Amino acid sequence: MRTAVVGHVEFVEFASIERVPKPGEIVTARRDWSEPAGGGAVAAVQLVRLAGECTLYTALGDDEIGERARAGLEQLGVRVEAAIRKGEPTRRAFTFVDDAGERTITVIGARLQPERDDPLPWDELRDTYAVYFTAGGPDALRAAREARVLVATARVMDVLETAHVPLDAVVGSERDPSERYRSIDPEPRFVVTTDGAHGGHWVGAEGRSGEWAAAPVPGPVADAYGCGDSFAAGLAYGLADRDGAVDEALELAAHCGAECLAGHGPYERQLTL
Repeated sequence: MRTAVVGHVEFVEFASIERVPKPGEIVTARRDWSEPAGGGAVAAVQLVRLAGECTLYTALGDDEIGERARAGLEQLGVRVEAAIRKGEPTRRAFTFVDDAGERTITVIGARLQPERDDPLPWDELRDTYAVYFTAGGPDALRAAREARVLVATARVMDVLETAHVPLDAVVGSERDPSERYRSIDPEPRFVVTTDGAHGGHWVGAEGRSGEWAAAPVPGPVADAYGCGDSFAAGLAYGLADRDGAVDEALELAAHCGAECLAGHGPYERQLTL
């Protein structure tokens, strides 16, 4: 199955600690590591695990960090199609991961995103089954609509409101104010709201609604970074693979999020079919 992500990349430095330090306090990391991440990258790697391939439409800075991000994602099996922003740095981030598995993120620099007028292979989206959208302009979202299934994050509600694109699903979070869904025209086929260990709920445009239970975590909780985007990637794949059967797609998505929660970093325990 051909899949794609239209979105952003951040090169992230992680530090595993007992707890986030108080103001003025110094803590010692037990472990540290770096890898290309951010919503677009995480979802692309998850789709590689599910579908066997994925193309990431993105933008990178004209710098060494951008080159490292591309190389790291290609090693993970992602085909990276990136517009290079001359004179702009690739966005970085620093993430604390505490003993409860919670992640605390600081981003450094502006988010770089793909635009429809970038010289990327947008025409290939017509032959793509599942696309997850995390960043890009309204015209990039319209190009992504050529795919059979299009899922978007609620983090970009301003773009969704402007583009007026029929979406198969919008995924947001009950716990994150930046991921709250606002009504758009046309209404998406499904509005999906996650709620961590409580699972979540969905509402369909035709009036149906439902809930799902969180999948069991296959081991001790290690790291929440990337769970939401792994979930959304699984949902996009599931809607395409299961012919739109939302309950089956959500079950798969929940397992993707749970697998991610059991690993250190967003890629150690991603679900493979």
